[in-house]
Amino acid sequence: MIWGFSFLKFYVVLEKVLYNFYMIMIRTIILLIVFTSSVYSQYNGYDFGISSSLVYTTSADIYLNPNSTDPFIRNRAFPVSDIINPAIEFRYRLSEPLIVGVGTEYMITKQIGRNLIVFEGNNEISLETEDGFIFVPIELSLYYQMPFSTQSFKFLMGGGAGFYIGEFSRTFGDTEISTLERQTAFGVHVSVSMEYLVIDRLGLRLEMKFRDPEFKSKSKYNSNIVNYNGNLITILRDTFDTRVNVNGIAFILGAAFYF
Repeated sequence: MIWGFSFLKFYVVLEKVLYNFYMIMIRTIILLIVFTSSVYSQYNGYDFGISSSLVYTTSADIYLNPNSTDPFIRNRAFPVSDIINPAIEFRYRLSEPLIVGVGTEYMITKQIGRNLIVFEGNNEISLETEDGFIFVPIELSLYYQMPFSTQSFKFLMGGGAGFYIGEFSRTFGDTEISTLERQTAFGVHVSVSMEYLVIDRLGLRLEMKFRDPEFKSKSKYNSNIVNYNGNLITILRDTFDTRVNVNGIAFILGAAFYF
């Protein structure tokens, strides 16, 4: 009883300390924005910028049985890694330290795995499929330029919200799938970036973004009878659901033009 009371007292004190630390951090950020705006280096007087980039996403998870009543099967994922895709973003400077941006990407990836389970007599067999997804985020971001930025080097912290559109894709034998339903999703993201102005209007940008978007998709095989390595296989369940979680860290390398 005494131990439990001591733990509760410790928890209350810890919660108070963390709350005070959080409030100090918030006040510090507000003071930096209000009192240090005069020390920022402008993008040489330009308010608009457009960038083209390559995005490397470390990983994503595809859940092939998201509606299963068995939690082990429901949470078992097929990992997809090393995804590279193009991106574009438009930015506008609201004030000296604050910049707003709207960007989009086109991510498409496929990887091979033994993801389809069929039965031959009493035996369970795993067949090879090529699974992946198409993912299109539309993200609105607000960036804060750090006070120690210089005329040539810009350091920014950012965050915002995104609208995500995606669908699952699969190739199995000599057939593919069609999307019957797709579910859009919303999410948040945070980022840190560094930019080097090579010349007056041109900058090279390196950015790291953290996000966790997720979307669901319902698909249907284009044919119930599939030629798989010379054998004809009948698909009994021709429609199925999937869930895709793009949870990896995104590393972005690009060039920005200001006007």
